[in-house]
Amino acid sequence: MQRAMNLKEHLCSSALLPMKIIDKTPLQDEKGQIGLMGRIQGALKYGFNWSAQLEAQLTVIAQLDRVLEKGFVLIRNFTLPNSEIVVPMILLGPGGVTVIHVVTVKGFFEAKGDQWNTVVNGRAQPASSNLLRIASGFARAVQVYLERQRIELAAPVEPVLIAADPGAHIESMRPTARVVMSAAVRQFATSLLQARPVWRSDIAYTLADQIVDPQSPRAAVSAGPQQPDQPPSGAARAQAIFNASEQAKPFDTNDLGFAFEEEGQDALRPVAEQSGFADATPPVQKNRILGMSTAQVGLLSVLFLCEICILLGAGLFLMNQ
Repeated sequence: MQRAMNLKEHLCSSALLPMKIIDKTPLQDEKGQIGLMGRIQGALKYGFNWSAQLEAQLTVIAQLDRVLEKGFVLIRNFTLPNSEIVVPMILLGPGGVTVIHVVTVKGFFEAKGDQWNTVVNGRAQPASSNLLRIASGFARAVQVYLERQRIELAAPVEPVLIAADPGAHIESMRPTARVVMSAAVRQFATSLLQARPVWRSDIAYTLADQIVDPQSPRAAVSAGPQQPDQPPSGAARAQAIFNASEQAKPFDTNDLGFAFEEEGQDALRPVAEQSGFADATPPVQKNRILGMSTAQVGLLSVLFLCEICILLGAGLFLMNQ
């Protein structure tokens, strides 16, 4: 049975080329691994739930990769230039650009409009962290980033919130971000695969390169509505989304209309949650050492001292044996 399953997977993988994955997760080594010190630093900088979020991302990516194929590019944990905004997932495909925020929450929730509520004993109340607004904030940040690069899309960037834990139960009522539960990830991927194309199948690769490296040479391609795999017309080329690099403006978080800051267990949280991001002031840049605040460095120092004490104690114990 196992051999038959492996053969089936081999046939599927040989018939369809997989989607391309660009992993920009901070603190990784050359092999894509995060060591103990990297995990400690990541927990201090992005929240103590950071490692769990990374594992949840891998679970979701594995499910997406089984369905999506050539023509799709996934950029993981990309830090927007000149900011500390780490976008969890940017998925580019023939149907457009989707920003995915994977969370590890458990329990009963309600996604109603732009409200994210917890449900306890049948009663809904606002959650301490509005995950819908966070997902929408990531999408808005990517939208502004692309606009600053003079990249015009046929459709707005779509925000998606994926609850990776099977213990999360969400009732959705026209939420501002698409909500996907763990059991429906493959169904979500299939919907992307079947979406009406808005550009040629090769555009996603060029656009991904431009997102990751804004200084890369810009190709004369159009992301406007076209028939798939048809070359753009002369007019389309004249209105190419990738203009000369000197025309692109640096990304500025002030253009977002809201601010992000590190708080609680969330890697990044909108500051102006209760005001709908309107007229939020930019976060004050604090003095940082290796990307960490003074308090975080202090906590890390305490952990180091504890480790040293443990090592010294173990050494003394062995010497007395």
